Amino acid sequence: MTEALEHAARQPYTYVRKELVEPDWRRFPGWRAVTEAQWRDAQWQRVNCVKNAKQLRKVMGDLLAEDFYEDLDADQQRMATMSMLIPPQMINTMVPEGASPGEAFTKAFLADPVRNYMMPVASDRLREWTSHPHSSRDSLHEAEMWVVEGLTHRYPTKVLAEMLSTCPQYCGHCTRMDLVGNSTPLVDKHKLSLKPVDRQDQMIDYLKRTPGVRDVVVSGGDVANVPWPQLESFLMRLLDIPTVRDIRLATKALAGLPQHWLQPKVVEGLERVARTARRRGVNLAIHTHVNHAQSVTPLVAEAARTAMEVGVRDVRNQGVLMRGVNATPDALLDLCFALQGEANILPYYFYMCDMIPNAEHWRVAVWEAMELQHAIMGYLPGYATPRIVCDVPYVGKRWVHQISEYDRERGISYWTKNYRTGIELQDDAALDRRYPYYDPITSLPETGKQWWTEHQND
Repeated sequence: MTEALEHAARQPYTYVRKELVEPDWRRFPGWRAVTEAQWRDAQWQRVNCVKNAKQLRKVMGDLLAEDFYEDLDADQQRMATMSMLIPPQMINTMVPEGASPGEAFTKAFLADPVRNYMMPVASDRLREWTSHPHSSRDSLHEAEMWVVEGLTHRYPTKVLAEMLSTCPQYCGHCTRMDLVGNSTPLVDKHKLSLKPVDRQDQMIDYLKRTPGVRDVVVSGGDVANVPWPQLESFLMRLLDIPTVRDIRLATKALAGLPQHWLQPKVVEGLERVARTARRRGVNLAIHTHVNHAQSVTPLVAEAARTAMEVGVRDVRNQGVLMRGVNATPDALLDLCFALQGEANILPYYFYMCDMIPNAEHWRVAVWEAMELQHAIMGYLPGYATPRIVCDVPYVGKRWVHQISEYDRERGISYWTKNYRTGIELQDDAALDRRYPYYDPITSLPETGKQWWTEHQND
């Protein structure tokens, strides 16, 4: 036994099983009277989302120092690309152990990894190179590849169906910050113009006319914000198309608002869809978005298990790699073991944070992502070892080790691809071109930073 313990202790990472715990929301003064029945109610969660500093004060009471609210307001007014919308479920996973009110709690709250990306403040952002010179609102150029409004045909056999432009919660690093959520003082959001029924009709018509598409990611925004009868109708129409063989529902709400996916009307409807998918030989999966082990709670595990019990084939996680949140081997492995071992959620991908404005404090360099991929190998089952991927503009997902060439001094990596996107069908050079991706400038040596100072407008 002693020998076994010594063997574990001498490894770079030591696995210790940790049972999931739902933090006690009553530790927050504003929720001291909230019952378990209220907490499990999806409508209560939605109504009590925190949307601004005033509402946060009501929840926190005297726990947070005043300068935190000033920091939050400064970010919302000058730097935020996403408006603030956080369900109680997400706030409850911040500082789960608690701390004394005032300076100690404020310090713990500022350092909390879930707070870091769900509730960014001005002091989080970099003072220099806050945005990369090549950052853009639609960093993956998805809207350029719309074949009808909201339907991105980027890969040869796959499409992304953006059903709507809202979520139950807004993450600070959202890659679709140009479309999703309310406008902020910094970003006047684009809007979907068609009525939902017309947009869905056009999507279905395109898929019927395009038999080469076999895989549909139904997303948004978040499908949890689509009224269930409308979402079920759309999914049943997808299932009527014989060439569609995979359907994936993208929902951060499985982690951020698991109460939604536990509502009887949603569970019963999901079972009808899953039964139809199984009968027709279609793979139905849910893709969620969890970035830190603190967010994996018993309610999240219950929602995932319930989905699989009613016939969903897989629940998979697509996290985002972010500095200050999960960009260490221990944080990634803790999250993966919580997901796989305790919640039956498959660790699937970790995307490098996309090159949107004001996101440089979150982003890591490609070489750092490579090191993280190396560090997590060998601990998890092979099928549950996530791939760290770079979503390269005009290319798509690439495992970080698929790099073609890398200028480490300037932080420019080059990538190739084996297919044309929907806007390159007539581009004979698309498969021979090298596509650039850029490391955060703060990660570069001084010579690289100087080069960007001189060439940032090139």
